[in-house]
Amino acid sequence: MTGIAALALAGCQNEDGAGGASRDQIRVVGSSTVYPFTTAVAEQFARANANFKAPIVESTGTGAGMKLFCSGVGAQFPDIENASRRIKKSEVADCAKNGVKEIVEIQIGIDGIAVAESAAGASMQLTQQDIYEALAAAPYGKPQTAKTWKDVNPALPAIAIKVFGPPPTSGTRDAFVELILDKGCDSSPEMQALKKSDSDKHKDICSKVREDGVYVESGENDNLIAQKLVANPDAVGVFGYSFLEENADKLRGIAIKGVVPSYETIASYQYPGARPLYIYVKGAHLNAIPGLKQFVAEFASAWGPDGYLKRRGLIAAPDDVRAKNAEIASKLTPFDPAEAE
Repeated sequence: MTGIAALALAGCQNEDGAGGASRDQIRVVGSSTVYPFTTAVAEQFARANANFKAPIVESTGTGAGMKLFCSGVGAQFPDIENASRRIKKSEVADCAKNGVKEIVEIQIGIDGIAVAESAAGASMQLTQQDIYEALAAAPYGKPQTAKTWKDVNPALPAIAIKVFGPPPTSGTRDAFVELILDKGCDSSPEMQALKKSDSDKHKDICSKVREDGVYVESGENDNLIAQKLVANPDAVGVFGYSFLEENADKLRGIAIKGVVPSYETIASYQYPGARPLYIYVKGAHLNAIPGLKQFVAEFASAWGPDGYLKRRGLIAAPDDVRAKNAEIASKLTPFDPAEAE
């Protein structure tokens, strides 16, 4: 580490002054969905930059990663957060409280919340309403009694509902709730009215997943969910699209509202589970951690329709979105905290 960088990082301290030891290696935490893309960039970065150490990339889940990222400024805190959803207002507040005030938000591409089954499965077609009624702890505020998919919708097969999916700390779970469960819940006019009159009650009814063993939390490991589907042909899985593409010989995407998850349907946002993916970079570390700026530049070079991340399953964002985020990656412009949702 250069003397200048070491001095700069020594000055990166949280509010109680605990700056920690200096560090000469990029550290990334966060989303299991973004993890394979960031790992690919880290590998290419290490090959192209022999003068920098290879970055450390950890798969912690978006929520757990945000806690680590927002815990402070200094060598003991991560430089980058991988996120399969946008940063929340509460997380921005936590960051600010701990001195993390300059954050660069970069959308790296698009992913889909793939709902899938084994290639030997029942070839189901579902709606957001079907999935909500099958998985809600109390659908529309009433007791959950569904045991088979046929109980939810007479057109579906009479096979037991069993869904392997991400835990609450996962950004994939957050996006699944927002894009699938909430939309299914709001198919009821009564729930739409409740959203306006009592948003907390609406959130509880629409977002809470049943805990009777039907929905099986499978950790921050999308590959594990894919393996479980192969072993359980009647089960359904929820994970990032890239893992479905990776296992296309063993798994099949389930159509939602008649749209099957694919590169094209997710890129166009036709597929109901399409969502943007992000990295968040700590502005205070940019001049302190060797190679951090170059690592961000490497990411921006890889996310196009012909970039090497496409081979890993990343879906390129539209041209205008890529251009905007390439400029952010180049100038390393901090985002406006007021934009957080």
